[in-house]
Amino acid sequence: METFDLNELKRRMQGAIASLKHELGGLRTGRAAASMLDPIQVDAYGSHMPLNQLATVSVPEPRLISVHVWDKSMVKAVEKAIINSNLGLSPATEGQVLRLRVPELNQERRKELVKKAHEYAEEARIAVRHVRGNGREVLKKLEKKHEMSEDDHERLDADVQKATNDTIHEIDQLLAVKEKEILTV
Repeated sequence: METFDLNELKRRMQGAIASLKHELGGLRTGRAAASMLDPIQVDAYGSHMPLNQLATVSVPEPRLISVHVWDKSMVKAVEKAIINSNLGLSPATEGQVLRLRVPELNQERRKELVKKAHEYAEEARIAVRHVRGNGREVLKKLEKKHEMSEDDHERLDADVQKATNDTIHEIDQLLAVKEKEILTV
């Protein structure tokens, strides 16, 4: 028997928010941040591993990221992953430490980053609307099987829409904050 759980739908919508926060954290704003390297996956030990499982990432200066690779044999793999990450960072390697200078962003690059942030936000909105669609489908089936009254269906459908609107509003707020961060020097 199918059941409807509004809290489960809200939890799934929050998953889209968490994913968006992760994606936006990877966008560079001209200031060094350890989170910029979070999306980087390194080919290590026969699989793809997050960079933070192979090295310590720190920010000793506002425009410098330091990556201390724990295993000497992984330095080249980490270096390659950073270069291939499309973050525009080129590592200067000294032994097991990679130093990444974060260059100033030019206006064109800022616009590209804002565009990318909008793409991430739209993906999150689509994911939320998809969750809404799933919830509405369950409600229709329950009403059709006479396991729910028409009034309950309408009330719960309104709850689903409210949760959707609230989540999309949160996505828009996250996007606005990131956009301002990217565009201001």
